[in-house]
Amino acid sequence: MKIAIGIIGLMLGLLVLLQSCTVGTASHMIGNEAGGDAGALGILAGLLLFVGGAFAFGLPIVSTVTFTLAGLIAFAGSAEFPDLQIWGFVSLGMAAMAFFAWRSGRKKVAAAAGSP
Repeated sequence: MKIAIGIIGLMLGLLVLLQSCTVGTASHMIGNEAGGDAGALGILAGLLLFVGGAFAFGLPIVSTVTFTLAGLIAFAGSAEFPDLQIWGFVSLGMAAMAFFAWRSGRKKVAAAAGSP
């Protein structure tokens, strides 16, 4: 499960980063300052998604925190850039999946330590 979360997080991070760069640049070109700010928040959310995907392989609890931060930041910019609301929900879903991967890993370690 950790591998799937990592790959999905990396790919979604790149997708959100690309989309937010496009929105931020286009908003800046037409003079929409609020859209540019939302694009910047989207870029930050995309970077956090990417970092969360990278940490999912070895430290799923760190990726849980990173995905949660990405979701909260995405919700903050969703007023001007509505796609960020979708990415916020996806980020929180990824955070839940990373948490359950971390929890199942702990249970496996505990079971292995308890058996002779």
